[in-house]
Amino acid sequence: MALADARAICQDLATRPADLAREAAALTALCRWTGRYAPMVARDSADGLMADISGVPHLFGGEAALREDLQSRLERAGLTVSSAIAGTRGAAHALARHGGGIVPDGRLAEGIGHLPISALRLDHDTVSGLARMGLSRIADLIPLPRAPLARRFGQSLVMRLDRALGQYAEPVAAAANAPHFGVRMTLPEPIGLQSDVMAALERLLARLCDKLAQHQMGARRVRLELHRVDQGAAQVEIGLARPMNDAARIVALFVKGVDKIEAGFGIDALRLTAPVIEPLAPEQISAHHRVQPEHALADLLSSLGNRIGFDRVLRLLPAESLIPERSHKIAPAAYSAAEPMPAQTGPQRPITLFSPEAVTGPSGNPPARFRWRRMHFTTLRATGPERITPEWWFDDPAWRDGLRDYWRVETEQGPRLWLFSTPQTAQGSPNWYVQGEFA
Repeated sequence: MALADARAICQDLATRPADLAREAAALTALCRWTGRYAPMVARDSADGLMADISGVPHLFGGEAALREDLQSRLERAGLTVSSAIAGTRGAAHALARHGGGIVPDGRLAEGIGHLPISALRLDHDTVSGLARMGLSRIADLIPLPRAPLARRFGQSLVMRLDRALGQYAEPVAAAANAPHFGVRMTLPEPIGLQSDVMAALERLLARLCDKLAQHQMGARRVRLELHRVDQGAAQVEIGLARPMNDAARIVALFVKGVDKIEAGFGIDALRLTAPVIEPLAPEQISAHHRVQPEHALADLLSSLGNRIGFDRVLRLLPAESLIPERSHKIAPAAYSAAEPMPAQTGPQRPITLFSPEAVTGPSGNPPARFRWRRMHFTTLRATGPERITPEWWFDDPAWRDGLRDYWRVETEQGPRLWLFSTPQTAQGSPNWYVQGEFA
C-alpha cells in the first residue's frame, strides 16, 4: 500500500528507504550459500530463490528434514524466510509465498488448489478479470476447459496453470557464475630476489590478461599477494588510469612496489587478482606495434597516480557557463575522459585566468593609466566592453556586486590584460580589477 495509507493505519510505523543494490548483493550471497542443498539454484523474482533438489533429500533424511535444516539455519542467521517443496517450479513458487509447506508427489492439484489465483504469477488485469467471474482460487480453474480460458485471458494463463500442475516442464535455469579474474602460482623452491619475483609476476600477468581479454574486460586495479615461508604475507597493489589488459604495460608499474618487499626466508607462493575491472572495447592491432598516443598518456597517468595518488592528477574540462570562473571544471584525469573545447563564438578569452586583482590609480573608462602588481601601465589599445551578468541561480560571493564590464587592454609595456569594472560605488567611480592575461 502507499506509505501515507500505511502511516494512517499505524502511526508508529518505522520506515527506511530500500537499498536495492545491497538487497541484490545479499540475495546473490544467499544463492551461493543455498548451493549446499542443490546443484542448481536460480533467482526467483527479486526476493526469492528456486533450487532443484532432485536426488538430494535422501542425503538429509528426507524432504521434511531438508526443509527443517534449511529453515533453522536461516533463522539462526537472523533471516525470516518461507520455504516450500513441490514437484514443479510453479507450485513451489505459489506455496512458498503463501505460508510454505511440502506438496507430496502426485498431489499437486490438492496441494495448491486452495491458494489464490494470484499465486500463479499472473498480472493484475488477469487476476481482476477472473475475480469478476467468481474464480478466486486455483482449484476453481483446474476443471475448466483450457480453450475458452485462453481465448478470454490469453495463452499465458493456461501456460502458468499447466506448468504449476506439471503438464509442461519448467526447469531451474541457474545463471552462470561471474568469472573470477585471479591466478596463482606455487613455487617448488622459495625465491627472494626482485628479478625472480618479477619473472614470476610476468607469467602471472600473461595468464591474467589472457583471461581478461577472453571476456573483453580491462583491469583498473591489480593486486599482487606474496606468501612467505614463515607464513607471513605482503601485498602490492597498483591502479590504472584506464581499463587495460596489456601485460607488458602493467608489469612496469610493479617494479617500485616489489623492490620494497621483504622476502624474509623466501617467497613460495604468489597470487594475482584484478579486484576492479571495466569493459574494454576491442582495438585494432597494428603491425608496426607503435604505442598509441592515448596509451602513452594512460601509462603516464598510471605512473603518476601510483606515486602521488590518482585524485591529485587533474585535468580541466569545459563547462557551459559564461562566468569566467565557471567556464571550466577540474576532475581527476584517471576517472574522466578528455573533452574537446567548444567552438569559440564570443569574444576572445585570456590564456591565463586568475582571481580578480585590484588595480590602483585608474583614470578613464577604460583606464588610460593604472598600477597593478607594483608596476605602472599605460593603455595603448582597448577593446570592449563585454558585459557579463551573474548567474542568479548560484549564490557566488564574488558576483554579489552585480554585472561586470570586461575590457581587453593592450599596454605600452607589453602585457595584454583582461580588465573589468564593477558597478559604480557611492562616490561615483568604478572599481577596476585584472582577472587574466592574454598570450
